[in-house]
Amino acid sequence: MDEDAVPTPAEVDLIAAHITPQFRLAVYLQSGTGQRPSEALAFSTECRRSSFVRVRWQVSAKAHHEDCPTPFVPLKHRLEKEYRDIPTALFVEQEIDAHLRRWKPVPVAFSGQKGKRIRLETFFAPRQPGAGVMPSIASYGYQFKKACLLAGLVDLEGKAKYTPRSLRHFFASTALANGVPIHEVSRWLGHRSVKTTVDIYGHLLPSAWERCREVLQRSMRPVTPDVVSLSSEEASSSAGNRAV
Repeated sequence: MDEDAVPTPAEVDLIAAHITPQFRLAVYLQSGTGQRPSEALAFSTECRRSSFVRVRWQVSAKAHHEDCPTPFVPLKHRLEKEYRDIPTALFVEQEIDAHLRRWKPVPVAFSGQKGKRIRLETFFAPRQPGAGVMPSIASYGYQFKKACLLAGLVDLEGKAKYTPRSLRHFFASTALANGVPIHEVSRWLGHRSVKTTVDIYGHLLPSAWERCREVLQRSMRPVTPDVVSLSSEEASSSAGNRAV
């Protein structure tokens, strides 16, 4: 992963401020819970729990077609009954509330893998007739790119600096850089193996180097009271000499 592909918190807010209002919440669901674009677009009332979200569905590649019988499919590498829970920070909760104050959820019914009829109260389903069942990954990506350009988040060639997946990287790198265990982050991201997470984000854990140095130093050359006292005296002496 290119570290330059990870936006700063201020840049995340800029993207959210410039994207079409309906997709603002998707930006914060991705950056705040690490969801894939397809998972964020499938967000529904059943996902929201107390202090966490339960991710179970993602929009299918054909979800934007009017005649699509299964707009929602199981998560990547998962069965229909499987899901993952992800803790939510307060700002994510606030963005969900703000979205609901502006738009009511739209009911979407579809057939599960075993033919059972399922109904979800979705957040991102189109609200006008003839617009298809769900927004496509491509349409969200287009709006995301447009938001980056409007916000001035461009590379040297003038192209959008980030993609929706950059927000997933933001979630993972921010959590890992601040000491959240990598096995927890891996589970929240929905990786099949923690090895996948290590391969992608392992280089974002530089603090492990310093911890290793300190642990080995303390083990091999523990600091004794005499050494501490001597070091203090040396420091005082040095300070006195500088004063003179």
